[in-house]
Amino acid sequence: MKMKNFAKVLTVILLCAMLAPALIACGASEKVIIGVTDFPPMNYKDDKGKWIGFESEFAEAVCKKIGVTAEFQIIDWSAKETELNAGNIDCIWNGMTVTPERAENMSLSQHYMINRQVLVTLAENEDKYQAAADFNGAAVVAEAGSTGEETAQGDAFFAGAKYTAVDSQIKALMEVKAGTADVAVVDYFIAANSTVEGSDFANLVISKYKTFADEEYAIAFRKVPGENEKITVDQVNKAINELIGSGELQKIADKYGLGDLLIKG
Repeated sequence: MKMKNFAKVLTVILLCAMLAPALIACGASEKVIIGVTDFPPMNYKDDKGKWIGFESEFAEAVCKKIGVTAEFQIIDWSAKETELNAGNIDCIWNGMTVTPERAENMSLSQHYMINRQVLVTLAENEDKYQAAADFNGAAVVAEAGSTGEETAQGDAFFAGAKYTAVDSQIKALMEVKAGTADVAVVDYFIAANSTVEGSDFANLVISKYKTFADEEYAIAFRKVPGENEKITVDQVNKAINELIGSGELQKIADKYGLGDLLIKG
């Protein structure tokens, strides 16, 4: 009898050992690796190291609806397409402006927010840079691979400027603050969020003398999906529209002062 009982117990143990991986897998959702940069108020970390911001909360809300877990990974913005196509990340969700080139090279979600490029200078120098002629010899910076860089290099307004690429939009603002650059070309969101009273860049201002055309943000995926994609454009668009319909996306945008810029379908 004892041998029979022992055999039964052993059988149960072996079955549990075999089933454990499957049970664990069923209880854990698949991770989606999202490429981001430090870009307040879109993606940035709080004092405890948790990713927060409009894009971070937006991504988490969409992933929750789809049944996956968002995991944020810092990337070099100038290499974002390489990171995506190499499979190092599953998507780019970081205030990415839609351009014809990006639409051709990547699969983009529906557009969800309006943005524009702005010029940022030291407050004391704002009146110094009003017209294109004022930029002759001026040191202009923007993030490598960004729409700001495309603007700084392609707009005739900067024809006489000396352009230098930096590795982030925050770095561009730091260069202006330090006096090593005269003007930064950055997204409106980061400029407005970073130059408020009491911030590290409170001595910087958004120039009132030059405005650029509105842009729109989208999420980027591989142009040719792999066989085992963790998340698809169709899934994301469906979830976005559900979040818009329920008002949840509006609440997230309002939380970060972006509610008026949300595209609602």
